[in-house]
Amino acid sequence: MNGRYPPKNVLGQLAIVLHAHLPYVRKNEINSLEEDWLFQAILECYIPLLQSIESSKKENPENTKLTISLSPTLLSLLNNIQIQETFPSWIKTRNDFLNELPLKEKNASAFLIKNLNDKYLYWENCSGNLIEKFKVLNNSGNLDILTCAATHGYLPILRENPETIKGQINTAIRSHENIFETKPLGIWLPECAYYEGLDEILFNSGIRYTILDGHGILNSTPRPRYGVYAPICSKKGVAFFGRDSESTLPVWSAKEGFPGDKVYREFHKDLGWELPLSKLQKKGISTKRPLGLKFHKITDENISLGEKEFYLENEAKNKAAEHADAYLLARSKQLEKLTLSSSFKPLLVAPFDAELFGHWWYEGPFFIENILKNSNKYSIKLTNLKEFLIQKPNLQICDPSPSSWGQGGYHNYWINDANAWIVPEITKAGSTFVDLCLENFNNDLSLRLFNQAARELLLSESSDWSFILRAGTTTELAKERIERHLFRFWKLVEMIKNHSNINFKFLEDIEEEDNVFPNINIDDWRK
Repeated sequence: MNGRYPPKNVLGQLAIVLHAHLPYVRKNEINSLEEDWLFQAILECYIPLLQSIESSKKENPENTKLTISLSPTLLSLLNNIQIQETFPSWIKTRNDFLNELPLKEKNASAFLIKNLNDKYLYWENCSGNLIEKFKVLNNSGNLDILTCAATHGYLPILRENPETIKGQINTAIRSHENIFETKPLGIWLPECAYYEGLDEILFNSGIRYTILDGHGILNSTPRPRYGVYAPICSKKGVAFFGRDSESTLPVWSAKEGFPGDKVYREFHKDLGWELPLSKLQKKGISTKRPLGLKFHKITDENISLGEKEFYLENEAKNKAAEHADAYLLARSKQLEKLTLSSSFKPLLVAPFDAELFGHWWYEGPFFIENILKNSNKYSIKLTNLKEFLIQKPNLQICDPSPSSWGQGGYHNYWINDANAWIVPEITKAGSTFVDLCLENFNNDLSLRLFNQAARELLLSESSDWSFILRAGTTTELAKERIERHLFRFWKLVEMIKNHSNINFKFLEDIEEEDNVFPNINIDDWRK
C-alpha cells in the first residue's frame, strides 16, 4: 500500500458509499404506489442529501467526499419531464392534508410543512433538474458517481446467458454516459452480488472497480493480506472494495444502532393509514397507503403506534449530531488499532442503500452532513473510491469469492420458494433474444421491434420484483410487473419472427409506456 497518501497525521480513510435505486415507473402511472416511492425518495432522501453535501462543501471542501451509485432506472425517472411536472401537485396534495388537520396535530406537523416547502423551493430553484446538481458535485470530485446494472438485474441468476449480463451492464454504461457525458469507471453490482468470471465482463465493458460484501473479499484466493481494509485486484484487472461490517452496523441496525433512538421520527406511523379512505379518494388516491406524512417520534419501541409522542425536530437533530460524533470517534479508534505501520493507512468502506438516509431514517442526511463537516477533528480522511484509486496504491492480486450482501450472504434470497419461478422464465427469454440478435436487421421496423424487446427483457429482469416476492410485501404488484414485461417481450418476438403480422397499436403503446434507455444497442446482446 502506498504510504504517501493520506498525510501522516491521518489515521486512515473512510469511504461512505451510497446506492440510490428505484424501479422504473411507467408513463401515466400518476397517484400510484410506484410514483409515491419515487417522490418520497426525492423529498426525503435525494434533495436532503444534495443539500447536506453542498452545505458541507462550503465549509470543508477537501474532506467532503462520498461515493454514490445512481441506477439507470432512477436516472431515467429523475430525467423524465412528466415526473418533473407532476411532483409539484404531489407536494401540494400533502400540504393540503397537513393544513386540514385539527389544530393540535397541525401544530405538531409544522416542521413537516416547513420541510415540504423547503425541499420544494430547492426543487424549483433547479427547475427539477436534480441530475445537474449531482453532475456538478461529480465534476468537482466531491462525489464519485457509479453506475449500476440497467434495471438492477441480479447478475448471478443471469449467468447462463452471459450476453444478457453484457446487455444489463453496457446499457447502463451507455445511459450513464448519455446523462453525465463521461463513462463510469465504477459500478454498484446489484445486491453486491458476484460470481466467478463476472470481472472479465466488467473489465471488457470498461469497468475498473466495484464493491462486495466483506466475505466476498475475505474468502478470496489467496486470502487478502489486509482483509477488507484495502481493496484487492482480480487477475482480470478490476479492483474490489470490501464492506466493513463494524463501520456499517451502527447505521444499518435499528435495534443495535442509531436509527432506533426514541427521539427519532417513527417510520411506521403515517397519516395515510389514519385518514378516511373517502378523504384520500378525493385527492385521487384510491387505496390506503403511506403518504410520507409522519410527525411522531419512536418514543419507545414497545408501545403501540397510537401512543407515540409528537416529534420534536430540534431534539432529533441534536441527537443526530451526537451520533455523528460517536460514529467518527468509533471509526477513529478502529483506524488507530488497524494502523500496523507508518506505511499502511487502512481504508474503511461503509456502503448503504441511499434511501436509508432520509426515507427510512429521517435524520440520516443531517447525520451525513455532520460526518462530512467534522471528520477532520477525528484525524479521518474522507475519500471516494475513484479518488483512492487515483493515488495508485499497490493492490494485492486475488480472485474474489462469490457472494452478495443479501440475507445469508449468497444468492438464496433471490432463489427460493417465493421467487425461483422467475429464473427459468427470464433465462428462456434471454436465450431466445440472444439467438435472435444473431440475425441481421433488414429494416428500421425490425430494429424498432428488437429495441423494444430488449427494453421489456431488461425490465423483466429487475431484482426489485424478486425481492418483493421474497419479502412478502406488495407481491401482486411484483408478479404483475414480471408477467406484463414478459408478455410484451414474447409478443414482440412473435412479431419479429412474423413480419407480416405487426400490431402497430400494441407497439406504439408499449413504446410510449416503457420509454426507457433511448440509446439502447442490440449489439450488447450479440455473442
